[in-house]
Parts: sequence; structure tokens; C-alpha cells
Amino acid sequence: MGDDFYQKKSPDPVTDPYLIHFNPSVSQLIDLNISSESESEFTSIFSGNHPLPQAFPLAMVYSGHQFGVYNPRLGDGRGLLLSEAHATDGSVWDIYLKGCGPTRFARGFDGRATLRSSIREYLAGEAMHSLGIPSTRAIALIGIRDLIFRDRPELAAVLVRFSDSHIRFGSFEQPHYSNHPEKIPKLLDYAIQRHFPDINDSADKYRLFFREVVQRTAVLIAHWQTVGFVHGVMNTDNMLITGATFDYGPFGFLDRFNPGFTANSSDTSGRYAWSKQPQIGHWNLGKLGETLVSICGASALEAELNEYQPIYNQTFRALMGKKLGLDLLDEEFSNLVGRLFQILSENPADFTNFFRGLSNFPEGYCDSLYNYFPDKKVLDDWLSLYRRLLDREDQDNDLRARKMNRANPKFILRNHLLEHAISKAMKESDHSEIDRLFAFAQSPFDELPECLAKDNFDSQFYYADTPQKFIDWRLSCSA
Repeated sequence: MGDDFYQKKSPDPVTDPYLIHFNPSVSQLIDLNISSESESEFTSIFSGNHPLPQAFPLAMVYSGHQFGVYNPRLGDGRGLLLSEAHATDGSVWDIYLKGCGPTRFARGFDGRATLRSSIREYLAGEAMHSLGIPSTRAIALIGIRDLIFRDRPELAAVLVRFSDSHIRFGSFEQPHYSNHPEKIPKLLDYAIQRHFPDINDSADKYRLFFREVVQRTAVLIAHWQTVGFVHGVMNTDNMLITGATFDYGPFGFLDRFNPGFTANSSDTSGRYAWSKQPQIGHWNLGKLGETLVSICGASALEAELNEYQPIYNQTFRALMGKKLGLDLLDEEFSNLVGRLFQILSENPADFTNFFRGLSNFPEGYCDSLYNYFPDKKVLDDWLSLYRRLLDREDQDNDLRARKMNRANPKFILRNHLLEHAISKAMKESDHSEIDRLFAFAQSPFDELPECLAKDNFDSQFYYADTPQKFIDWRLSCSA
């Protein structure tokens, strides 16, 4: 690719790195395993203290639209693409160190990541993956003894990120807006060869590339919406061309159903609220498309972009059908969903636990769900519509309940759970809650993770509605 797209740089050494958590399910994909004898060597390499043999670390160049405004001065300021790793199935993955020291794109910052934010990203990637949503993950979370300064002194960490790509929409914006359009075909050819080899020999491969990105982005955001995930920072530099969830800053999940919820305390206008994420996905794709106009032509790109909404709608409808245990997705189904969102927005219902409890209908008659509705008739009226749609499909209720419980998680990574784990790690050097949340995150649809079944603890704490003080809780980008 050449120096136009990256800076070659080695990680900066850290003080006394220690392994906080290791993810065997990710490491096994590339046959990377550690033992008690090799842990020290692993930690030293992946904290950045010792070079990985035959690796050439680099910081990637990109720009992007942040909150709708173009920013030309971005790039990997605190992370390095360490290496590519080949999986046993033939796929290729990026290994990336986040928090390993400043690059020339650091803009005066220290190039480190807080332990707080690293814990959040480590657990979030695993939670999203286990929910069936494309996402970056992490091989390991490594603590370091150096203190860093944000609003106050903070513990730091290095996240060993694992991703199918680190090519962002903003990777194309950088040469486009810096008046170097001749560099874009070079980046396109690399991206297609690496990520979309099936279209590599097509005469129309650049248009097909955009089609792939449009489709994957539409599907991704439909998944976000149906599970109640709120990204918080949907800038174009945080959107990957492969359609994976990327960059877990101030993310959150819906507690009560509040369509206007944004997870980012800096987002005062609500640009990245839950209800606006589909629209922002389309807007971001439009910005990517603008970088390709000179290659593909505006009309061809517009035609591809016009497919975004139908793909999103179709995927969202199918996912909502699974959440409600319904197969016939007609106008009556759409009316049912619309009415459901209306009553959820008007009553203090927990988004996740409402859908999970609905699988008990009609045998358990959703007794616990009535607690969310001061006027019980509101829920009764909706349930009567729901019953009619269930009856016309004549499904076996036990089978439907099992299917619904594979579409509606029992566990989501709520902010108060993360804060509990972060507090224990930072104040007591106790990482047991990270271990426990990791287990829950890997088994979001189960009644209890098998590995925790013998532990003596209050499992309901991890499944309960969000406490009032954390409802619609927002974080800053540095949290």
C-alpha cells in the first residue's frame, strides 16, 4: 500500500505489563495459545515491549466526518496494526494494539488507553459477537503500571484487538479531500483483494465494492436496532467497510425504550440517538460514495445507495419477526410492531426483559410484564392483537418460546454492570467481575452460563432491569 496510507512505527515500551484477561475463543481461531510458562512472553510481546518476529507495525492514515463535520487530522493516534494473522479456515485477521503509545497522528495526546475504556471495549466486542452481531473482538486485555492523566490520574491498559479489517470509510475520505484521487483505486484494489475477492475479476468491481459495503452496513444497523444497541460515535472514521461494529467508546444498550437515547454525553443534539442510527448509516455511506464518484459515476453509486433502505427494512422486519416468534410478516405484523414501540415508549418497560418475558405468552401470560404498565389495559389490548397473529400461524407454543429465547437475549452488557467491574478493577485490583461478565457475555441467551452454574452468587443481579440511577446513562468519549 505504501507510506501514503500509514506510518511505520514500533510500540512504545510500558512498565511491568500484566495479563488481565485472555480470550481463548479468539486466540484459537489463529492457533495462538498461552500457558503459564509462556504468559510472560505473550504479555511482553502484546503490550509492545518486545517485537513480534516478522511484524512491521504501522499506524493507519484516515480522516472522517465527526458529528457531521469533516476533520482532516485523524489517523491512528494511539494504536498500531501489529500484524496479519491467518486463521485455520483460511481467513485473514488484523491484530491491533490499542493504547501502545503516540504516533504522528496523536495530535499532542499521550497515545495511551485508559483501563476503564479498555475493559468496556474488551467485553463489548465479545458481547456483540455472541449476540450474532458482526464486531471487532479482542485476544487479550493487558494492564500496565504507568499512570496516565485525563480528568484525573488513570490506570492504563493495552487492548489486543482482533478484526477482519481496519479500513474505515474515512480511509477513502483522506485521499479524496486532500486532492489525491489517484490513490483511491490503489486502496480499492487492496480492499477488494483482501475482503471481497469474489468480485476481484469483475469489470465493475468498484461499483460492486460499494454495493457490498452498503448491504453490510444496512444489515449491521438493523441488528443494532433490534437488540437496542446504541453506538454513540457513528463518525465515518468509526465505520468499517466489512460491516463490523467498530470502536466502542460511549456505547450503551437501551434500558427503557427511549428512541431518543444517545450514549454520548457530547452528543447534545442527539445526532447518534438510537432512532437516528439507520439514517446516519445512510448518510455515512453517502460520504463514502462521494469519494468514488470519479471512478464509478454518480448515477451508479446513487442506484446502489438507494438499496440501503430496502435492505435495512427487510432485515429489521425479519429480525423483529424472530423476536416476536412470528413468520408471517405482513401489514398486520407491521402494525403490531408499530403499536408495540408506541406503548413501550409511553411506559417504563425494560427493552430487553420485555421481549425475553414475552416468550412466556400465553402460558405464563407474561405476568411480570404487567409491572411495566400502570394501566394494565394498555398491555392487554396489545396482547390481544399479538394473540390473534400467533393464532393464525398455529405454532407450537413450546417451540415458539424456544425460538424466541434464541432471538431475545437474557443478558446484555448494561452500563451499571460494567461500572461495577471497572470499579473493582481500578480500586481493588480485582478482576473477578471482568471474568464473570465475560462469561455472561459469551452466553447471552442462556439462563445461566454453564461455567458459572456451580458458583454461589446472585445471578439475578446480572439479568435485572437497570437501576434507576443508571437509566439513560451517558458517557464521554474518554470514559
